Amino acid sequence: MKELFSELRGAIMVTVVLALVCCGIYPLIVFGIGQAVFRDKANGSLIVDKDGTVRGSKLLGQGFTGEKYFHPRPSAAGNGYDAANSSGSNLGPTSQKLNDAMKDRIDAYRKENSLNAADAIPADAVTASGSGLDPDISVKNALLQLARVAKARGLELKKAEDLIRQNTDKADLGFLGDEGVNVLTLNLALDQLGGK
Repeated sequence: MKELFSELRGAIMVTVVLALVCCGIYPLIVFGIGQAVFRDKANGSLIVDKDGTVRGSKLLGQGFTGEKYFHPRPSAAGNGYDAANSSGSNLGPTSQKLNDAMKDRIDAYRKENSLNAADAIPADAVTASGSGLDPDISVKNALLQLARVAKARGLELKKAEDLIRQNTDKADLGFLGDEGVNVLTLNLALDQLGGK
């Protein structure tokens, strides 16, 4: 009986120590490092106005549909850009539903940006990302939307193109992946400029 209580006491002590370390000390250390070293990212990379209003996160896509805005990638997440329902469409390359949706998106993209049938459309303009929340579009996608946005806002093309360049994230480490334009920060910069 004495041995049983000794074993039981040892098991309880190990459980208490591991609970303190794994559920208390370790999370506090990780939280502290995150706040000290990566404060913006650890808090969601939120974009906050001067008056304290949160406009969104640099990490999450938002739906912009007006002609005076750059449009993001299509989203398959819930009712569009729903972070609580993040996912892809799960439609494969042989899916007729996916092929029909792609044709519709290509036609709509060409029409809204006044493109010819021969103009190549970037894949990110008509395909949803795996999460449905991708905040970036390709530089080519942004440049194809440039004329529409500049015309709708009464901006010079050069000024709008400069904003694209200012809101372009370089490839990670200079060579991993492609450059991407953050749609939310670009559209917020356009709103600050004013125009029509």
